Amino acid sequence: MYDNEIYSGTGNNASGADAQTRSDSLSGTENAEQTQRYYDYTAYQSASGVFAANNTAASNNKTKVKKEKREKKSGFFYKAVATVSLGLFFGLCAGIGFYAVVQGTGMMRQEREETRSEVISNNVDSVKTDKTQSGIKLTNTENIKVVTSDVSDVVEEVMPAMVSIINNYTTTNSFWGQTFTEDKAASGSGIIVAENDEELLVVTNYHVAASATKLELTFIDGSMAEAKVKGMDADMDLAVLAVALSDLSDGTKNAISVATLGDSDSLKLGEPVIAIGNALGYGQSVTGGYVSALNREVTMSDGSTGIFIQTDAAINPGNSGGALLNIKGEVIGINSNKIGGTAIEGMGYAIPISSASPIISDMLENKTRKTEVERGRAGYLGVSLQEVPAQVTQTYHMPSGVFVYSVEEGGAAEAAGIMPSDIITRLEGEKIESYNDLQNVMKYYAVGDEIKVTVMRPGNGGYEEHEFKATLGARPVE
Repeated sequence: MYDNEIYSGTGNNASGADAQTRSDSLSGTENAEQTQRYYDYTAYQSASGVFAANNTAASNNKTKVKKEKREKKSGFFYKAVATVSLGLFFGLCAGIGFYAVVQGTGMMRQEREETRSEVISNNVDSVKTDKTQSGIKLTNTENIKVVTSDVSDVVEEVMPAMVSIINNYTTTNSFWGQTFTEDKAASGSGIIVAENDEELLVVTNYHVAASATKLELTFIDGSMAEAKVKGMDADMDLAVLAVALSDLSDGTKNAISVATLGDSDSLKLGEPVIAIGNALGYGQSVTGGYVSALNREVTMSDGSTGIFIQTDAAINPGNSGGALLNIKGEVIGINSNKIGGTAIEGMGYAIPISSASPIISDMLENKTRKTEVERGRAGYLGVSLQEVPAQVTQTYHMPSGVFVYSVEEGGAAEAAGIMPSDIITRLEGEKIESYNDLQNVMKYYAVGDEIKVTVMRPGNGGYEEHEFKATLGARPVE
């Protein structure tokens, strides 16, 4: 027990002093034994210390490894937690920012709405007076009407007044000194505008009916009838055709109708319009559009000019002579495809009905060219004529027509006022460019018939137009 107390290592200073004192007081043998035990114990303690140290080191190494593992695990955990935290943080920031933007824009929108309400209120107050504070006129949309695009009722009502026209004509060609003729046909359209005691009257374009050897009309019920020319006006590109009522069946009379003419002078830009016609000769078809322009001056394919209604409603070959209608179904124009060419798209033209109506009314009073007059009864104008070659007209800027070389004394031409050097350009409204053209018109008129003759007369450095009415006389006996 004592030794244990001496070498226990509990208080190094005291134990060291005690060990020295006690060692001096012991006998030599005892001292030697005691010393040996000391060394043995010391060695044991050293070994134990080494073992303990080794155990401690091993323990420390294990602890360090575990700590490193724990640190790795805890590091991954901390990184994951940090990542999630950062995501939540940024999400929170974004949410706060979005909320701030929404609140800000909401306030701005509210401010704009308040401003807009104020502006609208001011405008409403101004509309009541139709002017702004400075006196500028305001648009007023309160009474604007929206027109539906469904025009089926209009078409159903007006279609019976439309007709398809086939112009049968003959062309003459020369080849190697030989003359050949060829029969051809062209399609067009017409509008039933009136009737008299004996005839149903149809208006169309001049170029649809000109030079025809036979004109055939097809009505809405599919029936056909031959038409005769009642009047023509080449300048206005108008013609009136007549069909004998006796040639129409009761079924056809019940199926057709007479169109209502409107007022083209009251048209407005943007007003909806409907075009009906025998496009490409396939039969009646319907297109729609708007009034694109009014009083449009256009040069036609033959070089003449005219004033037209411009529309984007499709007007194709065969539509000529058909109707341009307003939304009420009134005829406000007569379509013409004589203008422009294939390069034009979305630009159709129609003769204003307000300009055409007086001319149509005059032609309705004309005598219908029913059949060719027998030679013994054929009317005679009393002029000697000479054709003017196209080269001469271009070189000397002369009008196209037939040149009056002389006027017979006491004849119909002299009585009417026609003079030598006049150039006849129209006969009963039909364009005259050659002697054959004049003969083709004259063959329908007998002695005593009155015809309108249009001439161009030299004067004032150019030519002036004059119109005469001549009562045809009898051809002198040869």
